[in-house]
Amino acid sequence: MSEKKIMLGNEAIARGAYEAGVKVSAAYPGTPSTEISENIVKYPEIYAEWSPNEKVAMEVAIGASISGVRSMASMKHVGVNVASDPLYTISYAGVNGGLVLVAADDPGLYSSQNEQDTRCVARAAMVPVLEPSDSQEAKDFMKYAFELSEKYDTPVILRTTTRLSHSQGPVTLEERQKIEDKVYERNVGKFVMMPGNAKQRHLYVEQRLKDMAVDGYDMPINRMELNDSKIGFITSGIAYQYVKEACPEASVLKLGMVHPLPRKLIEEFAEKVEVLYIFEELEPVFEEQIKSWGINCIGKEIFTVQGEYSANMIRKAVLHQDADLKDAAKVPARPPILCPGCPHRSVYSVLNKLKIHAAGDIGCYTLGAVAPLSVVDTTVCMGASISTLHGMEKAKGKDYIKNWVAVIGDSTFMHTGVNSLMNMVYNQGTGTVMILDNSTTGMTGHQDHAATGKTLMGETVPAINIYHLCKAMGIKNVIEVDAFDTALLEKVIKEEVAKDEVSVIITKAPCVLLKTEKATKVAKECVTISEKCKKCGMCLRPGCPALTKNADGTISIDATMCNGCGLCQQLCKFGAIEVREK
Repeated sequence: MSEKKIMLGNEAIARGAYEAGVKVSAAYPGTPSTEISENIVKYPEIYAEWSPNEKVAMEVAIGASISGVRSMASMKHVGVNVASDPLYTISYAGVNGGLVLVAADDPGLYSSQNEQDTRCVARAAMVPVLEPSDSQEAKDFMKYAFELSEKYDTPVILRTTTRLSHSQGPVTLEERQKIEDKVYERNVGKFVMMPGNAKQRHLYVEQRLKDMAVDGYDMPINRMELNDSKIGFITSGIAYQYVKEACPEASVLKLGMVHPLPRKLIEEFAEKVEVLYIFEELEPVFEEQIKSWGINCIGKEIFTVQGEYSANMIRKAVLHQDADLKDAAKVPARPPILCPGCPHRSVYSVLNKLKIHAAGDIGCYTLGAVAPLSVVDTTVCMGASISTLHGMEKAKGKDYIKNWVAVIGDSTFMHTGVNSLMNMVYNQGTGTVMILDNSTTGMTGHQDHAATGKTLMGETVPAINIYHLCKAMGIKNVIEVDAFDTALLEKVIKEEVAKDEVSVIITKAPCVLLKTEKATKVAKECVTISEKCKKCGMCLRPGCPALTKNADGTISIDATMCNGCGLCQQLCKFGAIEVREK
């Protein structure tokens, strides 16, 4: 009897990769995709790595595929932008062993800077896309994606979303397939994409998509569910679950392959229903193509292009029901905030005091943009902080950025910050770059990277030394500072921003939530001495959630939250806060 298990969507994707006989997996952590690799590493049959960025991860998977084994890369939707260069080209070249890119979109912007739709990227790259609707399909579609990849000589994208990635469902487990490695044969016309070869492969790719669109009529992952013919829905992914919840009696065409679209199947379904709705999160990818075929349907006229969908959206827009949840619990707003004891808070408290602006980057430290720290002025994408500061200096001159710095984390610096800093040096820029080194990839759950000395598979390896890396670029001014030494940090920042050359300040303090840090650090806590408190509020300025202002103006510190970093003690000039061992 087959074993069944409750699995996250991401966990099920990892299981599907295992069962499909995958041998190589590469990724860069990014919510909502991170748990895929964290579960893949549990299968010793698969080599798994954290790559420094998504482009590298995609290229590692491509190399493995060309050599003849099934391989995959995983990333969030904005990571696909970073990987797009090799993705667009391997679409032309095709594969040897099956090749799947798992792309996790984020409707609703739970942890991203945009809501881009990977289906749009796939159309431009001419890569087929599968989209599961639950954990069981996440596993099954992963296996089917490798079959399609090898059958049609193409990379395949498995598209998921935050809701599916982080939802749980029952999954039937099966044995790992024994997939023989494909024989590698030198084929310059296929795998060397110089212009003459690429022209020929482009014709192949166009025909491949036409063939898949025709074959999609019979693919088991595309299915009609014919019920009441008055209302019909064309949908896919997690949106299918909302349709079934709100309109269980409606007819549904559930698309598992969302690019290319199976035109014949869609035309047949449209003829069987009186009113046809296209229910798809984000962009009108289905809708625009279906309307171009002359099929009447209703889509974004009544459904939004922004945010995550729900069953209530259908109840309101289609059934005209009052779907307001009047009795729902009134949950207080919880704005995101840096953790108690976070070294970034210490750094930002100094920058705030000095009234210095920061060109920001992607990570926990992006929270330096909000009150009360209010330091970060810009955030664009991974690695952009340094380039943004460089652009400002070239546009406005050296004096303009005397009260600016770029802030970037250690993992993000290894991702794409290295190139940006290299550009700053090469083009004779001026500016101060602050690398906030907390020894981990903090925002996505404490993954290792090239500068931590640990791999995804738990091996101890030489750690890239960020200080020496910066020195190797020819930067004279590279200073390492304890992130919690606010007096020294203030002195160093003042000195470096005044210089007319590139400076790098590396603030060092491990993330307070790191398990290794907790195991080796003596537990401390900050304690108030109320009779010494002058009620000035200086200790509250960094916004540590462990501190509370009492009715009489004195301060209380929650011992269950406090990590004993001592920042509040340094800010108190009256000795009203002490740091003690717990």
